[in-house]
Amino acid sequence: MQPILFFIGIIVFFVLALAITNYIQRKRGNTQTREMPPPSIDLSGSGCCGAHEVCEKDSLIAAFVEQPEYFDDEELDRYARRDSAQYASSEVDEFREVFYSVLDEEKPRWVRSLQMRGISLPDQLKDEVLMFVNEQRAHKMHA
Repeated sequence: MQPILFFIGIIVFFVLALAITNYIQRKRGNTQTREMPPPSIDLSGSGCCGAHEVCEKDSLIAAFVEQPEYFDDEELDRYARRDSAQYASSEVDEFREVFYSVLDEEKPRWVRSLQMRGISLPDQLKDEVLMFVNEQRAHKMHA
């Protein structure tokens, strides 16, 4: 019985301490709640709004609402609807050549363009592309 009374006493003590602290704060005039202002959203379309964890402009999912953009890579259209594991090494080199000829800031858009056109990246190139795009995004966040 004694441990239960001790436990109840501790709870009563903390409730009283909280009530006294709130009373003192109100008496001092500290009644404002701390709220973060909502992030400003730039709807001009020139960049990311910052309200999302991943920029919708760079999102590969956003590809389904836009028309594909070409980066002087029309020759890759012949690989549309091909399985990503079915590329020969010379074809992988063709993708790699285009990937490294595209400007760094345009590489996420290039990958999105391939998706929109139904072109799968070769399996041999996916890790390389993903690593580069993730580095670009991390660099943007820290810049």
